[in-house]
Amino acid sequence: MEESVSELIQIGEAYACRGKETQARLYSPLTLAYIGDAVYDLVIRTVVVERGNKAANLLHRSTVKYVKAGAQAAVADALQDCLTQEELSVYRRGRNAKSHTMAKNASVADYRKATGLEALIGYLYLSDRFGRVLELMKLGMEKAGQEI
Repeated sequence: MEESVSELIQIGEAYACRGKETQARLYSPLTLAYIGDAVYDLVIRTVVVERGNKAANLLHRSTVKYVKAGAQAAVADALQDCLTQEELSVYRRGRNAKSHTMAKNASVADYRKATGLEALIGYLYLSDRFGRVLELMKLGMEKAGQEI
């Protein structure tokens, strides 16, 4: 049986950027949110594309419904009782981080919750726990009524 190598390890090996094991807890919350935003977006885009081959404009519209700050804030709210203490701590660090930017069409509260969720996703991804990322995203979206 062939052993699976995570996507994160494959990226690190391909670009020679992982001399030591990544310690995700050492990254700033906004750095975690930066990578978490990309991971969250990639998961949603993948699901949307797998649901049917459509024009790029339609794919984009379908994706935006799920990745905008308000939708992510709803997922974050829905997940609060499902997070471990470690995950809750990372979420709070991200939520409370002082960002110098704001989403165009989101309240400050929603933007901060979304940033917290993205930080958590980034933390789990960089900790090589992509399975947990998928588990939380699916559960949070279901609980928030955002089934794709």
